[in-house]
Amino acid sequence: MCLVFRFTQRRPLCAACSRVSQLIGFVSQFSRFFSLQSTRFAQIRKMTVEVGEEEWSVIQEGMAKISFKGEKAFFYNEIQEFNRDLTVTVLRQFVDDRMKEREEKTENPAPEADRPAEPVAKKQKFQIEEKDGSIRILDALSASGLRALRFSQEVPHVSSVVANDFSDTAVEAIKRNVKLNGVEDKVEAVYGDAVSTMMSHRAIDKRFHAVDLDPYGSASPFLDSAVQCVADRGTRSSDVRSGLLMVTCTDMATLCGNTPEACFNKYDSIPIRTKACHEMSETEILPDWQALRILLRSMDAHANRYTRYIEPLLAISYSSQIDFYIRVFVRVHTGARQAKDSATKCIRVLQCTGCQSFETVPILRKIVDGVSVKYAAPTVHSALAGAEGKCVHCSHTLHEGGPYYGAPIHSKDFVSRLIQRLNSTPEAERLGTHKRLLGVLQCVNEEIDAPFYFLHDQLSLVVKCTVPKMVSVRSAILHAGYEGKIDNHSISRTYRITAQVSGSHCHPRAVKTNAPPAFLWEMCRRLVEESATHKIEAASPGGVILAKKRDKFRTEINFSAHPKAHQLQRNEQIVRFQCNKGKNWGPKAKAKGSVNSVMAGFQVDADAIKKD
Repeated sequence: MCLVFRFTQRRPLCAACSRVSQLIGFVSQFSRFFSLQSTRFAQIRKMTVEVGEEEWSVIQEGMAKISFKGEKAFFYNEIQEFNRDLTVTVLRQFVDDRMKEREEKTENPAPEADRPAEPVAKKQKFQIEEKDGSIRILDALSASGLRALRFSQEVPHVSSVVANDFSDTAVEAIKRNVKLNGVEDKVEAVYGDAVSTMMSHRAIDKRFHAVDLDPYGSASPFLDSAVQCVADRGTRSSDVRSGLLMVTCTDMATLCGNTPEACFNKYDSIPIRTKACHEMSETEILPDWQALRILLRSMDAHANRYTRYIEPLLAISYSSQIDFYIRVFVRVHTGARQAKDSATKCIRVLQCTGCQSFETVPILRKIVDGVSVKYAAPTVHSALAGAEGKCVHCSHTLHEGGPYYGAPIHSKDFVSRLIQRLNSTPEAERLGTHKRLLGVLQCVNEEIDAPFYFLHDQLSLVVKCTVPKMVSVRSAILHAGYEGKIDNHSISRTYRITAQVSGSHCHPRAVKTNAPPAFLWEMCRRLVEESATHKIEAASPGGVILAKKRDKFRTEINFSAHPKAHQLQRNEQIVRFQCNKGKNWGPKAKAKGSVNSVMAGFQVDADAIKKD
């Protein structure tokens, strides 16, 4: 066998944009968020391998190699390299956490008196755990097998990886790539429907410790079987509780409100699509609280059917900026008592069609009285709905969406450990998208737990005034140790809030805050007084807001710079947001000849027909 190698180095992603920015001398607030030179792709190695009379092209990403014929890899999407690098990083940390927890339980077992008293099960349940604590991984929709190959070589303590696909061509490619990488002892190529494969591993002794779902489009057909085949705690005291479920969705049009009926059919939620999304861009609509929270609620609902529940570790949305997908990482736990609390984490959203103000409404409340725990319907006190169900700020109609996942979507402890892992990685061992990983995780780590965000220029757009600097908006919120009073439907409430504000990894102009909309519009009235405004109609949302008197809050609006208004570590060379490459960027089209995910289980097995 003769090996002929051709290596090519890819140019930086936005080098041209960087030079143009330097030439025109554009220096603005966005330079704090956008790096002038975006992160390059990994140094993807391309080579040609001649085997006998056939010539195969080989691409190496990380430690894995995949082979194909011709100039273009059929099942390879270089744009998803960030997705794969992030998955490898999360898996490494997941394995480390498991090993540490296992060691602690082995060295310091809980005393018999401290262990919860549980009735003896009629039938003992067993779960096979490796003595060394290694894990089993399922790549349910494997395509070329690149993810499975990277997991087997780049993640420690992996005993086996199942690479499943329902395409003959894909399975042949997986087997060829497994031999190319020399991991026949770890990676098993399986031909079958993903749902059938996962259901065949729902028995406790066959479950996987980590399941990866990266479908084309929606992951909804696979969620029910996925939550059943994720491992739970074994029978030994040293066994570690819960497994990891990793899910990608690329059906952003459905999740963001273009077709609410399709979203309800797939995820049992109604998204909100408002007029402002057209003013921001053609398809953009705040993906943080739409797509991510709809997907998480759907996953939690599927898990609840089997007395299980999810714990979100990390939820990433890049649908509005670059890669047009969302990615979530959750741990799946088992517990009937905790699963009942899932309903208290669900919320509905009221959003105004005029000024875009929003409010959350819980769907269930939990009442704890000593040892008594009860659940009841919530008492509705809406601060956004006024007379005739109109918005109290601009008198426009309200839309209702949901249910959404209302609990935190990130584990700050887990994200901090990921950042620490990346910072401590030697330069020679860093992944191809190392800088971008750091930037995204830093943004996530700085986010507050508020479920929503707004775009700071959106407020100015409503009242048609000069757009203030991002730092000025954040400073005004942080300076406001305010006390507010709301009178609505004969209900008078006075409250005091410690102001919190942060950005969001979803959008460079996003502002997350716990300040109520009433304070934000009060801030806009102050901006109008101090800056030039355009002509505005009295009946428009901005006209109605500006016509109201400034007597809602007893606090001064202070736009002077607050020391905490800047993002943390802003002086470091961190790529927080990245521009896309241009035309046809994002997920690739579905492979020709592939079977629809919904109909995959109804296909006839050709091998079975031949045997008959």
